[in-house]
Amino acid sequence: MLRRSDDTPALCLYLSEPGRALAELGLYSAARPFALALPFGDGHPVLVLPGLLGDDVSTQALRSVLRRRGYAVHGWQLGRNVGPTAECLEGMRARLTHLRWRYDRPVSLIGWSLGGIYARLLAREAPTSVRQVITLASPFGMARRSQSRAHAAFERYSHLHVLPAELPVERGKAALRVPATAIYSRLDGIVDWRACIERSGPRSENIAVTASHTGIGHHPATIYAVADRLAQPEGTWSPFRPPPPMRWLFPRPDEPDQRPLPKAG
Repeated sequence: MLRRSDDTPALCLYLSEPGRALAELGLYSAARPFALALPFGDGHPVLVLPGLLGDDVSTQALRSVLRRRGYAVHGWQLGRNVGPTAECLEGMRARLTHLRWRYDRPVSLIGWSLGGIYARLLAREAPTSVRQVITLASPFGMARRSQSRAHAAFERYSHLHVLPAELPVERGKAALRVPATAIYSRLDGIVDWRACIERSGPRSENIAVTASHTGIGHHPATIYAVADRLAQPEGTWSPFRPPPPMRWLFPRPDEPDQRPLPKAG
């Protein structure tokens, strides 16, 4: 009998993704009145990049909340994300350059799943244009195909891709030169959560939430964490510390939701 690899998300988590994402959308709607308690922003530009097969509609809920908190939030405006095509890569670079020029301020990048891998790529290419990177269930640490149940969908468009699909994803890459926050969920049914965590460093961190992969972008805990990270004054950074009343939304580091970080390389 065929058995799943130890690093492949459990089948039950994978099959329950649609239902859990829908329930999390309901949580988002129910929590909207509490959005007024989120820290207010300083108006700096934020670019949100969707995941594989997603588009700007998929990130609309998150962008809507952040816009109401005072940020200049923008979608990527490149249609459906089918992977690293020439149009995608050139379009994101041009988008980042335009926003940096338009606001005369570094841009915060938020990337969901594959969008987070793009965000990290942009931050390496143009660190002076990027204020910080926040990834949502992004498998930038993926080293094996077995760690993703979306690999077949990615390969479907591989003939359009202009970047090689190397594993590990960030083979030989140095740590980011900008602050980096990786938000992940141990209940992720699409990618192995251990592939979504950042190496520890002076300006990098991991934040655990209890969300599905396809719903993490509109989960209330994610939105709170993102808003908290964006609200830090430019040029400063400190680790995430949720207020005591919200502690239950974020699994504690000393619980099984945290594992040792993977070795670099």
